Amino acid sequence: MNTPVSTPILQFGTSRFLQAHADLFISQALAKGEALGKVTVVQTTASADSAQRVQALASGVGYPVRIQGTEGGRTVDEEYWSSSIATALHAGRDWSQLRRAIVKDVEVVISNTGDKGYVLDAADSTDLLSANAPAPVSFPAKLLVLLHDRWLLNPHSTLSLFPCELVSRNGDVLRDLIIRLATEWQMAPAFIVYLRDTCRWANSLVDRIVSQPIQPVGAVAEPYAIWAIERQEGLQLPCTHPCIVLTDQLEQYEQFKLYMLNLGHSWLAERWRVDGRAAEETVYQAMGDAALRQSLEALWEEEVLPVFAAKGELAQARDYLASVRDRFLNPFLQHRIADIAQNHEEKKRRRFLPVLEQGRKIPGLLQPRLEQALAR
Repeated sequence: MNTPVSTPILQFGTSRFLQAHADLFISQALAKGEALGKVTVVQTTASADSAQRVQALASGVGYPVRIQGTEGGRTVDEEYWSSSIATALHAGRDWSQLRRAIVKDVEVVISNTGDKGYVLDAADSTDLLSANAPAPVSFPAKLLVLLHDRWLLNPHSTLSLFPCELVSRNGDVLRDLIIRLATEWQMAPAFIVYLRDTCRWANSLVDRIVSQPIQPVGAVAEPYAIWAIERQEGLQLPCTHPCIVLTDQLEQYEQFKLYMLNLGHSWLAERWRVDGRAAEETVYQAMGDAALRQSLEALWEEEVLPVFAAKGELAQARDYLASVRDRFLNPFLQHRIADIAQNHEEKKRRRFLPVLEQGRKIPGLLQPRLEQALAR
């Protein structure tokens, strides 16, 4: 592929999630003159599905995003054309182009590399820093080599990095991983200072259910979307958009999602398992069962919201909970409870136990449903 890379945004990952989230936001912002520019997408794996998406995205023509669901009590069924992606590359095949681009064109890096995206590979070594070396295997090593190239030619150039992996404080985690790898490779102390102090690593939380792909490229998603980014001096956003929120309280957004959306899903999974409900039942169908819906509403109202009330966050929590109801009542989304119920015991521990522990500090608050669920 000989197309030069000259976009200010470099994105690692071709997932349909990014197509319907960050890439769509950037497309909509570009139409208003409120984005840095277009995106170059990089495939980092050998996945055949990713390769097909890269081939389709490389044309720069764009792709459809269908938004279907319920918002504020009204049904939404709309389609948008996303045109933010200028081209798409494969890290292995187009590595030399990427190494040139990171030095002069790129201002923002976005990543969403999946569950194993931060796993290192023993095959990666300092040999990969040489000018004609092939691409590293792991994403962290790829990023380290690119950042080193940038530092060598422009040691004072800032770069804003937005990992979108579902890891708490993902920016801090990725920064520390890259610095650890640089230290293991015995790279220059001045470069490690550059990684720590000059690069801007954004902690953020992303959320949108992207339920289906559209072939060869595109996605079907729910109306709800958020990209909550922790405020940081010197951070360069890829765009401005109503769904992008700069906040000093990222933990609040994480807790809202974990303790209302995720907890609600796991409560439905708990009842599904205990009550022996239909194998193919969906969240939407479960919400149509009056008794089950009542138990979920009581759980939220009596055992979860008081925890946020004690922190002075009740109004914001109720607003968020209203959006969760819309999402659970999405007639277009076939979200099987059997899928939610995978790794159920671990999910219960992560989603129920912190609410219970915080609730125990509140005088007079009883949380019998959570107590019983964790005791099973």
